[in-house]
Amino acid sequence: MSRLIRIVIALGMLGLVVAWFVTAPHPRSMAAFAGLTGDKTRGAQVFWASGCASCHMAPAATGDAQLVLAGGQSFATAFGTFLAPNISPDPDQGIGEWSLDEFVHAIQDGIRPDGSHEFPAMPYVAYAKMVPQDVLDLKAYMDTLPPSTTASLPHQVAFPFNIRRALGGWKFLFGSDAYVLQGTLTAQVGRGRYIAEAMAHCGECHTPRNLLGGLQKSSWLGGAAVLDGKGRVPNITPGKLTWSEDEIFAYLTTGFTPEFDSVGGAMAHVVDNMARLPEADVRAVVAYLKSVPAVP
Repeated sequence: MSRLIRIVIALGMLGLVVAWFVTAPHPRSMAAFAGLTGDKTRGAQVFWASGCASCHMAPAATGDAQLVLAGGQSFATAFGTFLAPNISPDPDQGIGEWSLDEFVHAIQDGIRPDGSHEFPAMPYVAYAKMVPQDVLDLKAYMDTLPPSTTASLPHQVAFPFNIRRALGGWKFLFGSDAYVLQGTLTAQVGRGRYIAEAMAHCGECHTPRNLLGGLQKSSWLGGAAVLDGKGRVPNITPGKLTWSEDEIFAYLTTGFTPEFDSVGGAMAHVVDNMARLPEADVRAVVAYLKSVPAVP
């Protein structure tokens, strides 16, 4: 065997080892959660800010039925159609038997209890920024919600996008938990950044994506194609959104634009969620939106 062939084989084996390590699940340390106790009352605020019911309630659920997180809603994308799972406290069909570690690793690391990667249709890259206390409070609240025995439906994702191990490579490329808006911020803008970038995951819809589905952060909140390819999500940076702070606040809490048009589509859920938050938190989101870099 020639020296060149041996080098090629060695490099190939090294590449396989590196790829195996990169694509492996890497759960976070739980040390930051030690000694903390969840509070269900505070958890309700985290629940609505994070939009959990918007995706995980049953299709067309209204009123109190939105708190039954039976799953079943479908989300069509260029990579396939994702079906929201049952995340109610039911011990068999939901997540009632999950430990705290499993809950944290699922929503912040995108790792399922069986150790495989979750699809990024669940915004764990955003939730990774959430502080441990909020995560504990969220679990404490979700544990009080009604259980559902509805079975989760499988995702409709074809090869090669259904290879969960490959999602480790996606996380390596796009899984940064750093904030997009950097610099010295006021306390209000900092709070708004936390709500918008971590809990409410605004960038997941309002930021364009590359061919691999990673967010193009240079155009943060600059508008994007709807995931199913039908229409566009608007640019909500100061480069396009010229509404006053009071007008943005009114829209986020009532659903009415300054032109007396009304919100529709998925944004209606966002308005419903925002309307449940303290006014100071919504005002903080507005201040954040006025502070992000303008995208023409």
